[in-house]
Amino acid sequence: MNALPWRTWHGPLVSCAVAMAVLMSVSAVGLVVDGRTVMGEGVWLKPFKFAASFCLYALTLAWMISQVERWRRTLWWLGTVTVALFVLPEISAITFQAVRGVRSHFNFATTLDKSVFMVMGGAAYLGWGLTLALGIFLVLQRRVDRAMAWAIPLGVAISLAGMSVGYLMTAPTPEQAHALAGGAELITIGAHTVGAPDGGAGMPLLGWATGGGDLRVAHFVGLHALQVLPLIALWVRRVPLVIVAAFGYAGLTGLLVWQAQRGQALVHPDGTTLLAAGGLLAAVTVATAVLRRFSVRSGTRGQSGFAEPARRLREPAGQR
Repeated sequence: MNALPWRTWHGPLVSCAVAMAVLMSVSAVGLVVDGRTVMGEGVWLKPFKFAASFCLYALTLAWMISQVERWRRTLWWLGTVTVALFVLPEISAITFQAVRGVRSHFNFATTLDKSVFMVMGGAAYLGWGLTLALGIFLVLQRRVDRAMAWAIPLGVAISLAGMSVGYLMTAPTPEQAHALAGGAELITIGAHTVGAPDGGAGMPLLGWATGGGDLRVAHFVGLHALQVLPLIALWVRRVPLVIVAAFGYAGLTGLLVWQAQRGQALVHPDGTTLLAAGGLLAAVTVATAVLRRFSVRSGTRGQSGFAEPARRLREPAGQR
């Protein structure tokens, strides 16, 4: 799979990525000059983080769409709709609430706040469905690069699982559910922190909770499998190693969800979490070592995963 000039990439997605980069710059300035905070964080931190994530997301999809040969028009329109109905509504709502100096997620304080959160929720559902549709059409492409042919669907699948973690945050906490059952009207429904209130002590820049579990960690890690696995495929160029990397990455995402659901901060793992992490690392390491040993014995070490099949297709039948 040869990289194409960036000018052939999906225009609306590239423009979206540029806009997100601009928003990142504006948000960075805002973090310096605007002293307002929401839930213990600078009001511009959330727009900065989401703009960075959407920038990567848009660039990745733009590159993937540029590589296809089939259903180009369908994928072009899906990419455009993704920008219009997912990225722009989501980031606009987050930025709007930052300008107002109020919380964007889980905010039911006023009718306006509730409407903004509903827009974000609808955009997130559409984003999940559109990413799935894009993934399906990308998977059904003809590829000589077998490693990438595996990396893209596995990356999309794990990314969708990571996006789904966001839905866990929208469910009422036990305390909120109890209050709602009693007929109370709450200004906040849902949370990203487990075992502690949102807005407590957090990690620098990322803001992930250090006093309880934080579902945003698994959400972030899983979501960016869309970028990580294709990069791994470009590096290792071997299907079995890509599959091992995907299972390891999926296992890490699941481990982070499990850790957060137990009310445990990323930076304060207990013995059980460390044992599970060690087991996952050992399994990936052993599988990788076995595959590399097999590759050396079979004399295939260093083959690209797509150059060899392509070369063989070009050779006359008598030389194969």
